[in-house]
Amino acid sequence: MDYGSDDYDDDDLRLAHYIEIGAIEAAGVSEDGEMIFAISEDAKEIAPELWQSHMNYVDNTLLNLFESGLIEIEYDEDLEATITLSPEGFKIAKEKGVLPIDMPEIPNN
Repeated sequence: MDYGSDDYDDDDLRLAHYIEIGAIEAAGVSEDGEMIFAISEDAKEIAPELWQSHMNYVDNTLLNLFESGLIEIEYDEDLEATITLSPEGFKIAKEKGVLPIDMPEIPNN
C-alpha cells in the first residue's frame, strides 16, 4: 500500500499506522457494510496518545449522557460506582462506540 499517495488523507494514514502497529484492530462490519474498528488493549502502551484521546472521548460522552439524565451513578459504602444506563442512553453509548459492539442488551428488571 502506497501511504504517500494523494488518495490518502491524514486520517487514513493515521488509521493505517495504528492498524499496522496493532493499536487498532478490525472488530466487525456495520449494517451499512462499513468496517468497525476497535482500539486494542495494547494501544495503551504502543500508542498512548491514541489511548488518551479515546479515554477523553469516552469520559466526555459518558458525562454528556449523565448531564442529559440518561445515566444514573450510585456509590456503595466503599465508594465504588455502579453505572446504570437508560435504554436510550444504552443505545446512544453503543452508537458512539463507548460500549463494546458485542455487549448484549441489558434487560429491564
